[in-house]
Amino acid sequence: MPVKASVTKSSRPERIRHPEVDAFDLATIMRALGDPVRIEMVREVDAEGEMICTDLYDRLGLPRSTASYHLRQLREAGVTRARAAGTNRIVSVRREDLESRFPGLVDVILRDDA
Repeated sequence: MPVKASVTKSSRPERIRHPEVDAFDLATIMRALGDPVRIEMVREVDAEGEMICTDLYDRLGLPRSTASYHLRQLREAGVTRARAAGTNRIVSVRREDLESRFPGLVDVILRDDA
Protein backbone atom coordinates (compact mmCIF):
# COMPACT_ATOMS: atom_id res chain seq x y z
CA MET A 1 0.00 0.00 0.00
CA PRO A 2 1.52 3.37 -0.99
CA VAL A 3 2.14 5.89 1.72
CA LYS A 4 -0.04 8.94 1.30
CA ALA A 5 1.73 12.21 1.94
CA SER A 6 -0.36 14.68 3.80
CA VAL A 7 0.11 18.28 2.84
CA THR A 8 -1.37 20.95 5.03
CA LYS A 9 -1.49 24.53 4.01
CA SER A 10 -1.13 27.11 6.72
CA SER A 11 -3.92 29.65 6.92
CA ARG A 12 -1.32 32.15 8.04
CA PRO A 13 0.16 34.34 5.29
CA GLU A 14 3.80 33.89 4.42
CA ARG A 15 6.02 36.32 6.30
CA ILE A 16 8.92 37.83 4.40
CA ARG A 17 11.65 38.79 6.83
CA HIS A 18 13.31 42.21 6.72
CA PRO A 19 15.94 43.64 9.07
CA GLU A 20 14.87 46.33 11.49
CA VAL A 21 16.21 49.82 10.76
CA ASP A 22 18.34 49.89 13.90
CA ALA A 23 20.02 46.65 12.73
CA PHE A 24 21.14 48.14 9.39
CA ASP A 25 24.88 47.75 8.95
CA LEU A 26 26.61 50.04 6.45
CA ALA A 27 29.23 47.42 5.51
CA THR A 28 26.49 44.86 4.78
CA ILE A 29 24.53 47.36 2.70
CA MET A 30 27.61 48.37 0.72
CA ARG A 31 28.51 44.70 0.15
CA ALA A 32 25.00 44.06 -1.17
CA LEU A 33 25.33 47.08 -3.47
CA GLY A 34 28.79 46.02 -4.65
CA ASP A 35 27.36 44.19 -7.66
CA PRO A 36 26.40 46.26 -10.72
CA VAL A 37 23.30 44.10 -11.27
CA ARG A 38 22.02 44.92 -7.80
CA ILE A 39 22.68 48.65 -8.27
CA GLU A 40 20.69 48.52 -11.50
CA MET A 41 17.87 46.66 -9.73
CA VAL A 42 17.71 49.36 -7.06
CA ARG A 43 17.68 52.11 -9.68
CA GLU A 44 14.89 50.45 -11.68
CA VAL A 45 12.73 49.81 -8.62
CA ASP A 46 13.28 53.28 -7.21
CA ALA A 47 12.34 54.88 -10.53
CA GLU A 48 9.01 53.00 -10.51
CA GLY A 49 8.32 53.30 -6.78
CA GLU A 50 7.66 49.58 -6.59
CA MET A 51 7.70 46.71 -9.06
CA ILE A 52 6.44 43.17 -9.40
CA CYS A 53 9.58 41.03 -9.19
CA THR A 54 8.95 39.20 -12.46
CA ASP A 55 8.56 42.53 -14.29
CA LEU A 56 11.94 43.59 -12.91
CA TYR A 57 13.51 40.28 -14.01
CA ASP A 58 12.09 40.73 -17.52
CA ARG A 59 13.16 44.37 -17.78
CA LEU A 60 16.74 43.50 -16.87
CA GLY A 61 16.78 40.28 -18.91
CA LEU A 62 17.75 38.15 -15.92
CA PRO A 63 16.90 34.50 -15.27
CA ARG A 64 14.48 34.13 -12.37
CA SER A 65 16.98 32.28 -10.15
CA THR A 66 19.71 34.89 -10.66
CA ALA A 67 17.39 37.84 -10.08
CA SER A 68 15.82 36.19 -7.05
CA TYR A 69 19.27 35.68 -5.52
CA HIS A 70 20.20 39.33 -6.08
CA LEU A 71 16.89 40.58 -4.64
CA ARG A 72 17.37 38.39 -1.57
CA GLN A 73 20.80 39.95 -1.00
CA LEU A 74 19.27 43.43 -1.20
CA ARG A 75 16.34 42.53 1.07
CA GLU A 76 18.51 40.87 3.72
CA ALA A 77 20.81 43.91 3.77
CA GLY A 78 17.81 46.21 4.28
CA VAL A 79 17.98 47.99 0.92
CA THR A 80 14.64 46.70 -0.39
CA ARG A 81 11.34 45.49 0.98
CA ALA A 82 9.28 42.71 -0.58
CA ARG A 83 5.62 42.06 0.02
CA ALA A 84 3.30 39.36 -1.17
CA ALA A 85 0.38 40.28 -3.41
CA GLY A 86 -1.38 37.06 -4.33
CA THR A 87 1.14 34.96 -6.23
CA ASN A 88 3.32 37.99 -6.95
CA ARG A 89 6.05 39.59 -4.91
CA ILE A 90 6.30 43.37 -5.05
CA VAL A 91 9.61 45.00 -4.27
CA SER A 92 10.36 48.58 -3.22
CA VAL A 93 13.40 50.50 -2.02
CA ARG A 94 13.43 51.21 1.71
CA ARG A 95 14.27 54.83 0.98
CA GLU A 96 12.90 56.37 4.18
CA ASP A 97 14.41 53.68 6.40
CA LEU A 98 17.83 54.01 4.77
CA GLU A 99 17.66 57.80 4.89
CA SER A 100 16.82 57.76 8.60
CA ARG A 101 19.82 55.55 9.39
CA PHE A 102 22.32 56.81 6.78
CA PRO A 103 21.30 60.29 5.54
CA GLY A 104 22.22 60.87 1.89
CA LEU A 105 23.12 57.25 1.14
CA VAL A 106 20.23 56.56 -1.24
CA ASP A 107 20.99 59.63 -3.33
CA VAL A 108 24.63 58.56 -3.63
CA ILE A 109 23.62 55.02 -4.60
CA LEU A 110 21.17 56.22 -7.25
CA ARG A 111 23.44 58.74 -8.94
CA ASP A 112 24.10 57.83 -12.57
CA ASP A 113 27.84 58.26 -12.16
CA ALA A 114 28.03 56.19 -8.96
